[in-house]
Amino acid sequence: MPYYEVRVTTGDKTGAGTDCNCDIVLLGKNGEHTKTAKLDNWSSNDFERAQVDVFKFKDDVDIPEVTEIKLRRDQAGLFSDWFVDKIEVLNLKSGVASVFPIIRWIRPGVAFYVRKYDTFLPQFDPRLDQRNAELQEKRQLYEYEEKILGLPVQVKKVPEDEEFSICKKWDIYERNTILIAGKTVEMILGGGSWKDLEDLKDTVSCQMFGQPKDMHYWESDEHFGWQRLNSVNPNLIRLCTKIPTKFGVTDENLKPFLEGLTISLAISKKRLFIVDFEILVGITCLEEYICPAPIALFFVNNKGHLVPVAIQLFQQKGSDNPVFLPSDPKYTWQIVKMWYNVADSNYHQAITHLGNTHFLMEGICIAANRCLSPSHPMFKLMAPHFLHIIAINNLGLGFLVSPGGWIDKTMAIGNMGVFELAAKGARSWRMDCDGRYPEFLKSRGLYCKDGSILPMFYQRDDMMALYDAINNYVTKYVNLYYDSSQKIESDVEIQNFGQELVKGKSKGGCGLVGVPFKDEKFSTPDQLILVFTCAIFTSSVVHAAANFSQYDAYGFPPNYPLKLKGAPPKNKDQMKEEDIIKCLADKSSILDTMVITTILSERTNNALGDFEVTYTYDPAAVDIVEEFKKELQDIKTKIQQRNEKLERGYDYLLPTEIPNSISI
Repeated sequence: MPYYEVRVTTGDKTGAGTDCNCDIVLLGKNGEHTKTAKLDNWSSNDFERAQVDVFKFKDDVDIPEVTEIKLRRDQAGLFSDWFVDKIEVLNLKSGVASVFPIIRWIRPGVAFYVRKYDTFLPQFDPRLDQRNAELQEKRQLYEYEEKILGLPVQVKKVPEDEEFSICKKWDIYERNTILIAGKTVEMILGGGSWKDLEDLKDTVSCQMFGQPKDMHYWESDEHFGWQRLNSVNPNLIRLCTKIPTKFGVTDENLKPFLEGLTISLAISKKRLFIVDFEILVGITCLEEYICPAPIALFFVNNKGHLVPVAIQLFQQKGSDNPVFLPSDPKYTWQIVKMWYNVADSNYHQAITHLGNTHFLMEGICIAANRCLSPSHPMFKLMAPHFLHIIAINNLGLGFLVSPGGWIDKTMAIGNMGVFELAAKGARSWRMDCDGRYPEFLKSRGLYCKDGSILPMFYQRDDMMALYDAINNYVTKYVNLYYDSSQKIESDVEIQNFGQELVKGKSKGGCGLVGVPFKDEKFSTPDQLILVFTCAIFTSSVVHAAANFSQYDAYGFPPNYPLKLKGAPPKNKDQMKEEDIIKCLADKSSILDTMVITTILSERTNNALGDFEVTYTYDPAAVDIVEEFKKELQDIKTKIQQRNEKLERGYDYLLPTEIPNSISI
């Protein structure tokens, strides 16, 4: 009689373990099956959380290769809920092993069938009734809600499976508690403002936080230009093709800074770049605080460095809104750059970070869970990149963005302004442009693979390499399962997914614009490749670029202030170092910023390609994942080789530093 070995891996979730009675039936491709076998090792405590249990039994039916299993449990015991990660079955006679990914809660009293690798398009699933019943249940758990008017949809109620585990929550709160304790110690040493910049540097350099990298460069114009390319918010700078009439720059006032070029020549040589914060006009600010809406010009000098050559702090030129220049008094120019960065930092937090990664990706995550079965290959492709996004958004809304929370304490526009600005950003976001990185660069005149435009734009170069790698990975994966358009058109789940992405928010959808869902359907692999590449790239690379340099940027307040006291200068009168100290926020607000950005800058999930949960077991798909990992390793090597040659390298987008998903 043949022997079978069954290896059961219980999941690593809160409450995943069980004390119930569990049994299994093994099935073959021709319908043959074993008798029901009880999964029970008499002397051990089976099915504990994250535990692997091995069972052996014999049966008079020989199934050389087990192709399907039937799993059933009862409700016996104090703790009967059971989350199973996977089950592996080995026929000890034939030596053939089969793996059955479960990644589900097993309901009591219901036979659950799962086939080898559990990867099917719906039209080829032999257990379609079971599949549809499971999807129906998930649609009730994942419901859309526009919680904040104008922002992307979020989940109405956080499903239990999306909650952080107790351990994960404790890690976040413990880290916050430690840093707050450090902040309290600092506050005991003296409240109010700093004596001078050296006093501030000493506080920032304390062992609790460590020195932010930007502290060493913050005063230089070259660093200010570097920030536009390689810090938290390089999403606004664009090639200048003409000077707006509202911007009061002339050839005469720019002549000393363009290395002998006129404005028109600098434009023709693609050496002049512009940032316009018109979107900030009319945004609510906290009482007694101001957020400018500046326009600025930047020039690539003969050394290849991007440097500021003109800053106008508000939109319309006028006698009380001059164009500030690098030749202005030292501290006046420095304070103008700080006010510019107030605008940039508030835009970054509201749109670049919160709106266009956290909130935007939650809607796509909900649609995937509602429309795609866990057995769907495209669900398996995206699922690792949605890990913890709903949980961190829920935690963030309650802790950071709530009235009186961190944003209200530290940012010029406060909680209400952040929502207003994020909503503005959401209205203009398009998947086929903003979510497609090469097109996003082209729309700003910055697409370049030879370094001829903005040679020190390292973030762009790294993001392009990573986008190409992800796109290549997704292309292979999609083409593996959709080798014809007919398979796409016949896939009811993928069509439902597309419908919910584009359906208006008021009608129960995500309301996304620019989704390549033509004539109310997906019909080509290229359309799916764009959607999945956007989702994976945004959840990993785009979020990493916006998030993990935060402490280096914000940790030293004069470098990248979130708010300043008083009003921006209205003339070019000479200012002093003490004026910088006077306009900085109080110690409490700044230390709050240091605490939160320290936490936000920490990686809490596995690196890109090293998935916390393995969804893919189909051998052909596994090979594609391995090829993706190798390509990421090659990118890492190239970035490291480049950085070795640079005085200041850019390492925030090393693949090993990019988490799979938005989890912090």
